[in-house]
Amino acid sequence: MTMETVQDRGRLRRWWSLWAVGGVDHDAILRQIAEDSGWSGRYAFLIVISAAISLLGLLMPSVAVLIGAMLLSPLMMPIIGLGFGIATVDTREIRRAATALLVGALLAVALSVVCVALSPIQTITSEIAGRTRPTLFDLLVALLSAVAGAYALIRGRGGTVVGVAIAIALMPPLVVVGFGIATLNWTVFAGSLLLFLTNAITIALTAALVARVYGFGSHLSPQHTGWQLILFVVALGLLSVPLGTALRQIAFEAVAQRQVRETISERFPDASRLGQLDIDFTARPIRIRAVILTPRIDPDADRVLAAALRRRLSQPIDMHVDQLNVMPDDASVEAAQIARAGSAAGAGEAQRRQRAVSDLALIAGVAPETVRSDTASRLLAATAGALPGLPMAGYRALEARAAQALPDWQVLLAPPVDVELPPVPVTAGVVDDTALSVAAWASTRRDLPLAVDGGTLAQRRAIATGITDRGGRADPGMAGGPIRLRWNEPEGPSRPTAPNDGPEPPTVR
Repeated sequence: MTMETVQDRGRLRRWWSLWAVGGVDHDAILRQIAEDSGWSGRYAFLIVISAAISLLGLLMPSVAVLIGAMLLSPLMMPIIGLGFGIATVDTREIRRAATALLVGALLAVALSVVCVALSPIQTITSEIAGRTRPTLFDLLVALLSAVAGAYALIRGRGGTVVGVAIAIALMPPLVVVGFGIATLNWTVFAGSLLLFLTNAITIALTAALVARVYGFGSHLSPQHTGWQLILFVVALGLLSVPLGTALRQIAFEAVAQRQVRETISERFPDASRLGQLDIDFTARPIRIRAVILTPRIDPDADRVLAAALRRRLSQPIDMHVDQLNVMPDDASVEAAQIARAGSAAGAGEAQRRQRAVSDLALIAGVAPETVRSDTASRLLAATAGALPGLPMAGYRALEARAAQALPDWQVLLAPPVDVELPPVPVTAGVVDDTALSVAAWASTRRDLPLAVDGGTLAQRRAIATGITDRGGRADPGMAGGPIRLRWNEPEGPSRPTAPNDGPEPPTVR
């Protein structure tokens, strides 16, 4: 190192100390952080309000409502306080900020667990699904936003903090953690927890680094500085492993979709047309199912395509192509050529279909391969996973929320087999309309008839007619006891009639 280089570094250090560090009121900033980073009644109130708004925004779903929750951002100051405590090695401030952060996070999670558990609607919306698969990009956003937030705090740029609060979403991932616990969906729980930890750790350590650059902790020894740098690098390095893996998997799936289409198209004649393509990346080996319309059947297609895709993707492949023989008339050849010319648009449609299947699988709490899809009729169908305590009406509401989250598709979500059928209350001779509608929906989705037991024959007939009029299937069942519904046996139920059944049926409204 030359003498001139040493002198240049010295001048740069003096300039930074004079114009940047010298203009910072370190004591005032530390006092402000100490006031705002600890536990208080105001902080607890903002935690509750922010968590409630976040939950509503996630379930609706509404980006505008979520932005409102982000602007409150009660967790930001404890995390910033933790970072400045690390920068100055102030163990008291570290304990205060860490305690406030931990208790606030647990309060938000507990509140969301209780609210979701009590709610009949437990739908995994697009906003919830978007917070279950963090990538390396999320870490980069948190790092850059934390630099801006720490700078804004040090230099008194209050307006910048608003943008930072929106960029770093702290409360919505915590609420999704509670949603995952309440619905026993551990995929949602793990993904959202990783996103929150990524944001919190990155903000704290980046704030500590920016604070050191601006002269906080100037009394520390070079050994302290070295340990702080090691902590920063190691923590971000550990977070980068799962986030980088997730990003790499997403990139691989996008490239694999295109390569599978290209490989299939190259194997078959120009007059062929790829009708449907399903790829299950979670299976081992990767499972690929395709339907192709072709003028010539290729008996070796499965074997040749599987070998070609193994070479291109470097992954084991389970390949099967259903080939439908079509005559190559002028119209079909032209259609195939148009389809091939628009292969990029077709790939985009396949990605949209796969994304819709994944979203419905998350909402229904089932594996994506169990979701049935028909691109031509824009239909998605699945049987929901069992959610303990959720009544039949809740599964109907779950289907409605799924349809709202996937407006371009017709969604049919059948309830699990072991869900109890709804009671059918009769008040003053009037049957509850909601109960009839839920029963008709259950009969339609499970494609099974219902039997109406109990009460009088006239009552059973009136209720069965009400269910049938609403699109379901039902017949009068057995007499005796209160009115209740049950699934009809496949061979048909026995239907004894009571000789003293009254003639007056209830009114169906």
